[in-house]
Amino acid sequence: MAEEALLDEREVAILRWRSRRGLVENDLFIERFFAAHGPRLTQRQARGLTALMDLSDNDLLDLLLRRKEPTEVLDTPEVKEVLEQLRHRA
Repeated sequence: MAEEALLDEREVAILRWRSRRGLVENDLFIERFFAAHGPRLTQRQARGLTALMDLSDNDLLDLLLRRKEPTEVLDTPEVKEVLEQLRHRA
């Protein structure tokens, strides 16, 4: 399998801006994710994160706190990978 292309700085900045949330709890998970993975974000991770950012704040928080697991259109390898990275505590 070919190595996944990295996002450039502008793409990361746009994704980070798009990922801002109304719930501070979600923002804490997202900020930690960007601190750990921002400089090395791949197109695959961007797809997973974008899918998660389409959720409401409460649905996203349920996933982040493991109250729920991804189902239906969110049950993809990209989403699961990013979700685990978001959930991981440094």
